[in-house]
Parts: sequence; C-alpha cells; structure tokens
Amino acid sequence: MISSAYSAPVMDSGSTFKDDIFLGKVLFCTGGGSGICKGMTEAIMRHGANAAIIGRNLDRLIQASKELSEKTGKICIPLQADVRQPQTLRDAVRKTIENFGRIDFVICGAAGNFMSPIVALSEKAFRTVIEIDTLGTYNTVKATISHVREAKGAYIHVSATLHYRGTPYQIHVSAAKAGVDAISNVIAVEEGPHGVRSNVLAPGFTSGTEGMRVMSGKKTNKAEGFSNPLGRFTEIQDVANAAVYLFSPAACYLTGQVIPIDGGAEHLRGELFPYPSSVLNPSSVGTLLKAKI
Repeated sequence: MISSAYSAPVMDSGSTFKDDIFLGKVLFCTGGGSGICKGMTEAIMRHGANAAIIGRNLDRLIQASKELSEKTGKICIPLQADVRQPQTLRDAVRKTIENFGRIDFVICGAAGNFMSPIVALSEKAFRTVIEIDTLGTYNTVKATISHVREAKGAYIHVSATLHYRGTPYQIHVSAAKAGVDAISNVIAVEEGPHGVRSNVLAPGFTSGTEGMRVMSGKKTNKAEGFSNPLGRFTEIQDVANAAVYLFSPAACYLTGQVIPIDGGAEHLRGELFPYPSSVLNPSSVGTLLKAKI
C-alpha cells in the first residue's frame, strides 16, 4: 500500500498536561501488566497517581510494577486476580484500599483474542472471551463502584472497532466488545448523578502489542506498509494520551462516549482479508486461526 504523505507525530502527554494533575489519585487497572493497559498506567502515574495493576500472571505483574515505579517515581503494586472470579477482584480492591486508602480511576482492560471462523470456534472458546472481556468488565465495575462513587472518579473501558462492521473470524471478540460498550453507556447514565463518569477507548491496530501480532500473523508486530488518514498505526502512547485526557479535569463533562483511537482508519476500513476467498477458504489465512482456548 502506498504510504501516506503525512504521518502524525507520536506525542507524550507531558507536553500538554501538568505533571501533577493526578497527585493523590489512585488507579486500579485490570490487564495492567502489559501492552496498552501498562502504557496507560505508566502515563497516569507520570502525572502523579499511584496504581494497582491486576492480572493472572503474578511474575509479569511484579516485573511490570517494578518498571512502572522506577520510571515514574510513584508507587505501583501488583495484585493477582482473575476478572472472571469476582472474589479475587474484591480481594484486589481490598488490598488497594489497604495500601492507598482510595480508588479514583479504573481501567477495565483485561481481554483475550485470537482468530477463528465460527464453524471452528468451540462454545468454550466463545464463552471464555465473553467471560474475560464482558463479564470481566462487569465484575470489575461491581468490585470498585462504591469507591469510585466516593471519589467521584471515572472508568475507562478498553474496547475495539471490530464490531462496528462484520469482521470475519472475530465473532467472539466482536460480541464481547459490543457488550463492553453497552456496559459503559449504562454506567454513564446510572452513575452520572453520583459524580462518576464512564467512557470507552477503542484502539485500532496498535503497534507493539500482542493483538497486532495475532492479527498480522507476523512474528514482529511493527506497522509496515499501512496507510490511513494520519499515516500510521496506533501507538500505545496515543491510547495513553487519551486516557490521561479522559481522567483529567479537562474531560469533566465527557461521559458515555466511545472514542476510537485509530487515526481515522475506521472511515476507510475494507475487509481485513481478501473477500470472499478468505471466508470460503479459511486455510488461505490459516496461520492466523486458532479454533480453541
């Protein structure tokens, strides 16, 4: 594909927002041990917040929390929990309160994805993605809402743009993320009178993430040969910048919104694979497909 004549710069939120806008605040982030959610956590911490990162892999969380604390000078604690198991989330919330005394911001970012046509997708695999993404978001909200109400804080839910149109081999993730968007909308309406805001960030294909590697089928996850209105793939920093804005006082009147972070790519999106040949002959994209969890 011909490269765009223009490529938007990748900016750091520190060039726009004060370093201390989140001083005294606390972030609770599921999926914060890696990828986009780790990047958002780092950005929020750079602007003054302490954080708790939540996930299933304790070794990864410990390493990530150490890195985040060293980079930002703030405190990040690792808390092992499975968003599919509400009691583990309640325990993580309790430990966060014991350490920091409050929760102001919550990022619901735990997710799972792989490629599979529906004919090969097991019921267990479909259910697992729904449980992680959709039920996991619900469980995280349930575990944290009383504290976010008290702080008059905010939620960010990490979604995707896949369900805006029919995306082959992504029926499980499309259904799960549509549910995430709906959950956020209801929270915005129900919790707005309590001073709580809720918004969705929907990253496009994001360089340096596991999702990019899965969707591209490449061992590397760098963006090559891609063009969109702003000339490049999404970077983790782009999503992090949006998170800083949404949690900042500048967004105090913004709630119930779903915001794609994709450089305008959704307005140009065609099929991800040759159509209908890729649907009629799944083996043509076989390296991307995984039928089971």
